[in-house]
Amino acid sequence: MSGFGVPSRKRTNRIVALLELLDERGHLPLSSLAELLDASEATIRRDVALLAAQGLVERTHGAVRAVHGDLEVPVALRDARNRDTKARIAGVAATLVPAGRHTVGLTGGTTTGEVVHALASRTDLTIITNSLSIGLRAAEHGRARVLIGGGMLRSNSLELVGQLAEATLRTVDIDTAVVGADGISAHGGLTTHDETEARINHTLIERAARVIAVVDSSKAGRVTRARMADLAEIDVLVTDSGCPDGELEQFRSAGVELHVVPPSRTGPRGARPGPA
Repeated sequence: MSGFGVPSRKRTNRIVALLELLDERGHLPLSSLAELLDASEATIRRDVALLAAQGLVERTHGAVRAVHGDLEVPVALRDARNRDTKARIAGVAATLVPAGRHTVGLTGGTTTGEVVHALASRTDLTIITNSLSIGLRAAEHGRARVLIGGGMLRSNSLELVGQLAEATLRTVDIDTAVVGADGISAHGGLTTHDETEARINHTLIERAARVIAVVDSSKAGRVTRARMADLAEIDVLVTDSGCPDGELEQFRSAGVELHVVPPSRTGPRGARPGPA
C-alpha cells in the first residue's frame, strides 16, 4: 500500500478505529491500542508508521499521540465508516430534492457523495460543488451540468478552498444545498476541521434557497475546530436513529425539520420516514 491509495478493507477499518481512539483520548501506548483493536503490536506499529508518515500522528517511546487535538480522517479512509447508514441517510435526502429542473450545491464528504449516487436517475439537475470527489462522482453518473469552483486543493479532503473558490460560488444561485459536517450540536451548529473549508461551505449555504444537512449520529453533539453554519441557517436535518433523543429535541426546538432514518432492519434501504 502506498500512502492510503489501496488499503484493504480490514486495514482501513482498523486505521479509522485507531484514529478515532486517538481523537477521543489523545495519547495511548501501543500495547493498549493493540488490545483495544484486537491486533498484534507489530501490526499496530506498522499502522502508526503509515499515519506518522502522513503527519497525522506522532510516535513517542512505546506510545502514539495525535498531532492535533482534533483529528481529521483523510478522505481516502472515510468510506469505511458507517457506510450503510450514510447511504440510507442519502436516500432520504434525495427524496427531498424537488422534481423538475433544479440546482443542487454539495459540500465534500462521503455522505454527500452518497446523495449524488442516490440522485443518479435525475437528469434535470445541475450540480455545483467545490469537491473534486463529488464532481467526479457526478460525472460518473453522466451529469452534463457540473460546476466545480476553482481554488486551492486541500489534500486531506480533496476540496477546493480559498478566495477564488468562494468568489465562484458567489456568482451562482443554488436551489438546494446538501451539506455534510464533522460535528453538529445546538450550541456549535455545523462544524468541520478546517477554517478555509468552513468558509467556502458557509458561502455555499448562503447562496442556497434551502439547506439540507446530512449528518450521521456519530457527529451529533460534537464540535470540531471550525464553524460553518449556525443551526438557524439549516432548514432540514437528515440523520439516523442513533442520534440521542436530547440532541434531536434541541434540533427540533431550533426550528430544524428532522428526518430520522430508522435502523436498516426496520425498513428497506433508502426508505423515507416522515418528519420527526
